[in-house]
Amino acid sequence: MTVAAVILAASPESALADVEGQARVRRLADAAWSGGALPIVVVSFDPDGAVAAALAGAAVTLAEPVPPPKGNPAAQMLRGIEVASAEVRDVDGALIWPARMIWVSPETVTSLIEAHGVDRSTILRPAYDGVAGWPALIPTNGASLLAGVAADRMPDMILADLEAAGLPVRALELGDPGATHDAGVTRADLPPYLGPAEPAAPHSHEWGAATADDPDDSPIDGPALAPYDQAAAE
Repeated sequence: MTVAAVILAASPESALADVEGQARVRRLADAAWSGGALPIVVVSFDPDGAVAAALAGAAVTLAEPVPPPKGNPAAQMLRGIEVASAEVRDVDGALIWPARMIWVSPETVTSLIEAHGVDRSTILRPAYDGVAGWPALIPTNGASLLAGVAADRMPDMILADLEAAGLPVRALELGDPGATHDAGVTRADLPPYLGPAEPAAPHSHEWGAATADDPDDSPIDGPALAPYDQAAAE
């Protein structure tokens, strides 16, 4: 089982906004990696190379977004999933992660991946105090439904449309305030981390097994680049 992380930044400014001394996308890529997501794709425009520079040294693919006028939110989600599926074979789920959700813990990533392992046909969302949040884990076998979503639909609406199209949605109470509180809230103002009320899945996995045989001193060259025109031609 392989679950990717697709980090969506609407602009370079969003991607590079500072979070405790790090660019948002670098912070999120590190959290996704620590939680067991693989591969990690950042979908962001990068006209001057600053986003790539912020991701230097990380095992991340930087993907150019779908250009206007077709570059609506659902199209960017699908773009990220397609790039991830081209990077690693047999990706069967993708964490769709808006870049504004900067406080999500790696434990939440791990819990979502574990839950996907026993429920691979359902969209999974982390919840805090009864409110569903992000990142949302979308099964790749239902990702094609994103192509039929209206261009004006925003992320929560997109998930509702996928559910209406036949892809179930389930919220998991994981007790992580970062799942529902975005960059508009400082760390000091976050509600307390509660942790999951119960295990997200009845068993656990050894995440990162795909890289277990790599020597500790293996070089990391990232990020790789996936320009839109190149990917569209393949």
